[in-house]
Amino acid sequence: MSMDKSGLETVLTYLTSVPAWYLATSVDGQPHVRPFSFAAIQDGRLWFCTATTKDVWEELTRNQRFEATAWWPGHGWLILRGRAGLEDRANPSMREAGWRHLEGLGERYDGPDDPTLTFFSVEEPQAWICNHDEWQPVEL
Repeated sequence: MSMDKSGLETVLTYLTSVPAWYLATSVDGQPHVRPFSFAAIQDGRLWFCTATTKDVWEELTRNQRFEATAWWPGHGWLILRGRAGLEDRANPSMREAGWRHLEGLGERYDGPDDPTLTFFSVEEPQAWICNHDEWQPVEL
């Protein structure tokens, strides 16, 4: 399922306008939350980058459902739910951008084609932009 273009851009803007946002997974009933900061659009889908050596990847392979949230001061916060599409189809420019982003955070990889780098898509997305008074669905 592809996201609506304007909704997709809105979600991407929320995720890239803050230094970090948070992605939650759940395995065996135990939630796990960690900061993320890379998001990109490719082929009408939102994509995130991680490494196959990280706990988050192992958790997503066991349970693809996740939730992410970002608070953008002055704009409210975003809630994004979806299922991780685990087939890495990152094109060379997104792979380069993800690698450079993670390297900028102090992580080390053997270039954009390092086999431990992996990209996952957001499938079955649902999103809301919230403030203290209301929740507004984002058309995806």
